[in-house]
Amino acid sequence: MAKITFVEHNGARHEVSAENGSTVMEAAIRNSVPGIEAECGGACACATCHVYVEDAWVAAVGKAAPMEEDMLDFAFDVRPNSRLSCQIKVSDALDGLVVHTPERQA
Repeated sequence: MAKITFVEHNGARHEVSAENGSTVMEAAIRNSVPGIEAECGGACACATCHVYVEDAWVAAVGKAAPMEEDMLDFAFDVRPNSRLSCQIKVSDALDGLVVHTPERQA
């Protein structure tokens, strides 16, 4: 189990527990984190679970796969640390992960 902190665009913070093997998006949905819409339910078929991974966690989270990169083209305000939270698998290595939600989802 890992603790993940979601930081809204306005600075509000939400710390949630996430089960290993689940995704960051699933943890957000289970805990009603504002700013994560997840319209496709985690199928990497939209960009409504877009997050910014804090710089200290970028290496631990890893790079986006080509399909995710294609979907990020539809996201709002994409940055070098942008990821789709449905594609980030939770593990003990991500305990303490901090992600920020964009001002709006695409």
